[in-house]
Amino acid sequence: MKINENFQNLKDSYLFSTIAKKTKGQDVIRLGIGDVTLPLAPSVITALNKAVLEMKDQATFKGYGEEQGYLFLRQAILDYYLEKEVTLTVDEIFVSDGAKSDLGNILDLFSADNTVLIPDPVYPVYVDTNLMAGRKIVYLDGNIDNNFLPLPDDGIKADIIYLCSPNNPTGAVYDKSGLKTWVDYALANDAVILFDSAYEIFVRDEELPTSIYQIDGAKKCAIEFCSLSKTAGFTGTRCGYTVVPRELNRGGFILNDLWLRRQTTKFNGVPYIVQRGAEAVFTSDGLKEIKANINRYRDNAETITKTLSQLGIWYTGGTNAPYIWLKCPGQMTSWEFFDYLLEKEGIVGTPGSGFGANGEGFFRLSAFGNKEDTIKAMEKFKKIF
Repeated sequence: MKINENFQNLKDSYLFSTIAKKTKGQDVIRLGIGDVTLPLAPSVITALNKAVLEMKDQATFKGYGEEQGYLFLRQAILDYYLEKEVTLTVDEIFVSDGAKSDLGNILDLFSADNTVLIPDPVYPVYVDTNLMAGRKIVYLDGNIDNNFLPLPDDGIKADIIYLCSPNNPTGAVYDKSGLKTWVDYALANDAVILFDSAYEIFVRDEELPTSIYQIDGAKKCAIEFCSLSKTAGFTGTRCGYTVVPRELNRGGFILNDLWLRRQTTKFNGVPYIVQRGAEAVFTSDGLKEIKANINRYRDNAETITKTLSQLGIWYTGGTNAPYIWLKCPGQMTSWEFFDYLLEKEGIVGTPGSGFGANGEGFFRLSAFGNKEDTIKAMEKFKKIF
């Protein structure tokens, strides 16, 4: 019997576990971890309660559901995409327990011999799940010069490409031209783009894409992942969805068929009750309510960015994303800046080095805190900087 020795290639501790240990038992202002702080929308709560009551009556009780998710939710998601002028079919939509799970699980479809292209800095899950599988990873530099929005290098041949826009951790957002460049690269190299759009609802600039399928040719080369965790505060409720177009073929296989087969074998599905709550997110009342919450997070982001601008600290993000990516003052390293903020004023952010080598010297702040804490933290910033 042999253990998967690829686990030895992982760091000893997950980034946010390390932060939790450093701050355990302390009274701090948390502007680090990307958890939401506002409650679920009233429409969602009403739908959840109604679904719970259905489960006590034999006539409305639900057992095992449809493998891809209940049709009522997939139809609601399909209609949501229509508003983006993206046409899908319900069998291209798969309901899941969140983008993080699917971004790792989708790798079951691909050989371990594939080369993976990942921009750096990056959400750690992209890296760790491929290290576990023993795949070769090639990193593409994100930096100040390219506004942390790297474009393809024609000298690199990749099979699997991870893109996140709006980006976690940098808050940077690709425009249509940038995504078109990536789509063209993927088509030319017979590659597959894994596109994480978990923060799409934060985009307020109507010229910026919120789905990769708004780019011509993307259905032939891209799988899109989205989560209701940040869209609707489902971090504790757990629901998301993945879109696998029928047009996406590789190696003689329709990837949609492979993903359906994988999910029916290895995934138990999302509870009926949760899916009814998720359906309410996409109603007109639900969208109105969750956008009101999003605006409160946007206000927090504006408080942070205004303060950084006043202090002359370089940053990106915060306008079309809930994250602000700043350059650590005084040439401090990411963890030095983390410790400085924690010890000096009890403020917790996320060290950029935890997101890759190119994150060293940078720091992520989150707009998901409450308003009072965000204002208080920025007053402390003004005092110490």
